[in-house]
Amino acid sequence: MKNTEHSENSPSDYYHFIEEVKKKTGIDLSSYKEAQMKRRLMSFYEKRGFSSFQDFFQNGLNKNEDILAEFLERMTINVSEFYRNPKRWNVLEETIIPRLKENSSHLKIWSAACSTGEEPYTLSMILMEKYRESRHSILATDIDEVILKRARAGLYTERALKELSDEMIRTYFIPEDPGYRVQDKIKNTVTYRKHNLLADSYDTGFDLIICRNVLIYFTEEAKQDIYIKFNKALKMGGILFVGSTEQIFNPARYGFQAEDTFFYKKVKSL
Repeated sequence: MKNTEHSENSPSDYYHFIEEVKKKTGIDLSSYKEAQMKRRLMSFYEKRGFSSFQDFFQNGLNKNEDILAEFLERMTINVSEFYRNPKRWNVLEETIIPRLKENSSHLKIWSAACSTGEEPYTLSMILMEKYRESRHSILATDIDEVILKRARAGLYTERALKELSDEMIRTYFIPEDPGYRVQDKIKNTVTYRKHNLLADSYDTGFDLIICRNVLIYFTEEAKQDIYIKFNKALKMGGILFVGSTEQIFNPARYGFQAEDTFFYKKVKSL
């Protein structure tokens, strides 16, 4: 067993690790808050028996596809459930979507950093309940292919469904050990695609972008860049819906104004 003391690390070792990871995976770890990211990485590689960032990259990520896949999954934040923070979803359902529908018969929606799919499927169920005949398209993206595969499969534990009524579960899910599978009528409304928020180009013409509980892990510079890209991706009057710890303190700087708590309306093109 390798020595798991991390005293071999120096600041230059971490920065070199960042450069190598970016070359190999396209993920720019320098855009994540350094102290948090270092703790997560060191905890991960020590449990795997590596002694330093250099050892972890050379003998782990570079040589073992299973470790690389686990690393990529760990780098994304995959804590989710249906109707997470129900009061915010109620605002979306009762206030935001009806206003957007007044200006568009076909809503174009993006669930960014969608994790295992609870968020886009929640959105699809809301639209199905409220506008059964409505046309809409939901793009759901994440940086992790393993997570996207799980999202496409649509199989969830009972715990992930704890905010849903029994009627919603009966209507939109099929019981399947060890939990429930999303019905095809919901699955088929969502298109999944791999996407790197920091490095890839953004589609445009969205009425609604949902990006919750991921930006808190980015540096201020990275967040500012993403807010500007979100502005350009939205239609005028479109909405950005962020997480409960991600309030934008100067939305006008990014061409937004607050429409409700954690909902920001595009009022100016950048």
